[in-house]
Amino acid sequence: MSNSNSSSDMTDKVSHNVYFDGKVQSLGIETEKGKATVGVMKKGTYTFNTASPETMVIISGEMSTRVGDGEWRKHEKDDSFEVAAHTSFDVLCEKDVAYICYYS
Repeated sequence: MSNSNSSSDMTDKVSHNVYFDGKVQSLGIETEKGKATVGVMKKGTYTFNTASPETMVIISGEMSTRVGDGEWRKHEKDDSFEVAAHTSFDVLCEKDVAYICYYS
């Protein structure tokens, strides 16, 4: 594997997002389903706001989510859930979690 830089377009680069003092991090990619992030969340509780519709798939671990004032729902490995655009949702991770999030 080489660490050399090529003259590729900036859109070929992977974006890196860091939230909640580094406890949540993601890498942005383009997939066959469109824009997505692959990320990790350390044990903790977090609140997110969506700009577009999102579909989150749990890769490893488990989490509970609550959209708006709704009920808490548990999600395990290979589960997915959707969150509408312009929505706030809470996430509770009792252990570290890995996920992929697709944006519509």
